[in-house]
Amino acid sequence: MAQQIGLFLNPVGQRRVDFQGMYADMFARLFIADGSEQATVLLGQERVDLLIIDLERFDRSFDLDALGELIARRAGAPVLILCPFSSAGWLPALMKFGPLAYAITPLDEGELRAAIGAQLQAPEASVTHADDLRALLALRTRLQQALVDVDDLATVAEQICVALCDVSGAVHASLFRMDVPGDLQLEAQYSPTGLNLARVLHRSDRLLQSPLRHAFPGLVAACSNEMCLLDAPAKAGEPELALSLVDKGVDMVVGLPLGSAPGSALAGSLCLMFGRARQFSTEELDSFVTLAQLAGFGLRMAAVSRENEALLGRVTHMATVDALTGVANRRHGEHLLELEIKRARRYKVPAALIGFDIDRFKAINDQFGHPVGDAALRTVAAVTQAALRTSDVLIRSGGEEFLIIVPHTSAIDALKIAEKIRVAVAQTDIAGCDRLTISLGVAQLADQESADSLMLRVDAALSRAKRAGRNCVELAMS
Repeated sequence: MAQQIGLFLNPVGQRRVDFQGMYADMFARLFIADGSEQATVLLGQERVDLLIIDLERFDRSFDLDALGELIARRAGAPVLILCPFSSAGWLPALMKFGPLAYAITPLDEGELRAAIGAQLQAPEASVTHADDLRALLALRTRLQQALVDVDDLATVAEQICVALCDVSGAVHASLFRMDVPGDLQLEAQYSPTGLNLARVLHRSDRLLQSPLRHAFPGLVAACSNEMCLLDAPAKAGEPELALSLVDKGVDMVVGLPLGSAPGSALAGSLCLMFGRARQFSTEELDSFVTLAQLAGFGLRMAAVSRENEALLGRVTHMATVDALTGVANRRHGEHLLELEIKRARRYKVPAALIGFDIDRFKAINDQFGHPVGDAALRTVAAVTQAALRTSDVLIRSGGEEFLIIVPHTSAIDALKIAEKIRVAVAQTDIAGCDRLTISLGVAQLADQESADSLMLRVDAALSRAKRAGRNCVELAMS
């Protein structure tokens, strides 16, 4: 090692001074560079046995290509990347330029000396764990299949976690998701060992307010949209968290943002915990990223499906419910009446129809104004609904006109229901105006009678009630 030459690259002056002071003895000569341009010049002028790139304070959006070119220029010669655990997204991006070794920081002096020494003595070639990679590819396929035709958010999240625990060495998988109020929650978790992450984090929701949001990789990835790789729990800087993880057999934690780029809207993250720490190949890290993207896609599709269901519910509500009173509108009411007539004939049970309107409603609008008239309609509908059975259906069929479908009911019983409604309305105070009354007509469905015929007979009975002085009930002629 004493005959070998090193090049250390970092933009922070104090870090360069500290590195030179502590590790220069490991090299025959140690060059220091503050940026990619200076490093390129040195690599062109000097033989460098080991290039060390300390990523602390580099900006991936600006510096990635320049640092990548340095790695490509090495053409397979040893490169050691010192990567902060919270910025592991650098690793798969840099690995695309050429082979490299990496060490996750922070590192104490002994750990960094060991990492440098390993590269100076016998740098390891990039190893692809073929079995693990094949398992990851198979897992990606299973995850794709698990997401097909699943539109329930909770089910999707649970299936994702169960599938991810098939990753080699994984002892726990979890999914964090941004909820509607705009905070982070633990959506789902699975562990074959029974590990409960909510106990480790001391909460399962409002995680953006958690004191561990800068330390636990799942939270770091969700809060920064940046891959996070913690290959030793102590590096998180939270002793209680580290002890808790180690106590539960966790040596390494990987956080993966759900398919979002740094700077974009937060969506959540996947988090994998492993029983032992090891280095990942380019292919494995890429597979992790793909798994997170698939999970994010599955969650978005489930959310879209849920939104579509809610939208369909609102559209159906608008199409079937009267906006002013909240009861069935005319079109939906006519459909329900047809269905009830068919059911009554099929099972040979009686059915009746009640029709009513508000007496002198035009005078109410003229005297007190349409807002009072609207309030009167809403009040009458509410009072009527309260007097009905759960099987009865109230319909607003026109301006101040209503129908009531009363299944399993004879004409005599329908008359009693109508009288109960008449009394209830007459005794109700109407905001903004005097009390009002209603007139009602009642008809029982005859054999082979159509809906149109039944409604005509109810209308005729209602007209007789008005001619009789209003505020009364009349039975339709058979």
